[in-house]
Amino acid sequence: MEDLPEDQSESQDIAQETPVEDVFIPPSIDKTRVLSGESYTYHSNIPHGTSSDPTAECVLGVDEAGRGPVLGPMVYGLCYLPLKLHHSLLAEQHHFDDSKALTPAVRSNLMEKMCSADCDLFQNCGWATRTMSARDISAGQLRPTGTYNLNAQAMDATIDLIQEVLDSGVNIREVYIDTIGRPETYQKKLEHIFPALSITVAKKADSLYPCVSAASVCAKVTRDAALEVLYTAYASPDDGGQVAWGSGYPSDSRCTNWMKGNMHPLFGWGSEARFSWGTAKEMLEARGAPCRADWPDVDDRDDNMKLTGFFMGEEEKGDELADWFGKRVTEEVF
Repeated sequence: MEDLPEDQSESQDIAQETPVEDVFIPPSIDKTRVLSGESYTYHSNIPHGTSSDPTAECVLGVDEAGRGPVLGPMVYGLCYLPLKLHHSLLAEQHHFDDSKALTPAVRSNLMEKMCSADCDLFQNCGWATRTMSARDISAGQLRPTGTYNLNAQAMDATIDLIQEVLDSGVNIREVYIDTIGRPETYQKKLEHIFPALSITVAKKADSLYPCVSAASVCAKVTRDAALEVLYTAYASPDDGGQVAWGSGYPSDSRCTNWMKGNMHPLFGWGSEARFSWGTAKEMLEARGAPCRADWPDVDDRDDNMKLTGFFMGEEEKGDELADWFGKRVTEEVF
């Protein structure tokens, strides 16, 4: 698949930044894992409206949040419910839409309803998220061999989420997904993996299909909450929260100013930053951060080559212990 620019952002995403007071912390947030830089998956319980009738045909939608930011995770969200309720419950009754078209307060309120046992959304809708940490995204993209690009990571997250719902016994019949890259290429691959499902991959699917809109809300609220949790590692009690680093997008001056002012001279930043993004690379280079070590290919390396040979070169010989700590003191000195 065609790989899209990573640090591409939309002004609409920045404008829709969620104020701290509107950040709902859903059960998809595992604070320990978020702070440690770990990627992980969360699944809600299978709703009673689905589990009580295993033969009921369901529709499932998938969308993501946080593809472009240099700070914070990218989150894939999924939502499923009985086909007969797809439009009536999500669109007509609760007015789900693309998360960017909803205010932060409305997004948070809808997510809270999906987590409230007395709400019909909770009783009929199942959902899941895959939180892909900034650390793991960068590790995949910066592999010395076999680069794991962002589109491939996103595709794998989508496939895993869908498969896990199928494995739980939910009778999924229709799947709608907001595209990454070319819709036809993405759809063809998914149809090959899931031949029994009716799959539609489309641009702007989050504004066309209510289940994708709901997935978009799950992803966006989870990312906003994760970003707020990550900021707690830096914020003082009266700091005012997430606003200090803004939306996390490279085009947001609050984000780049925060990164410049909080860059460690050796380690750069913590697990909240995507080191594979051009923004981070340029800042590190401008600050004169230590250069990378270029390791030789395993196939070209002499089996007897010593670790110091990587740094000194094979032609540089000598007493390694003495050269490590300093020059040998000769007898002439005494």
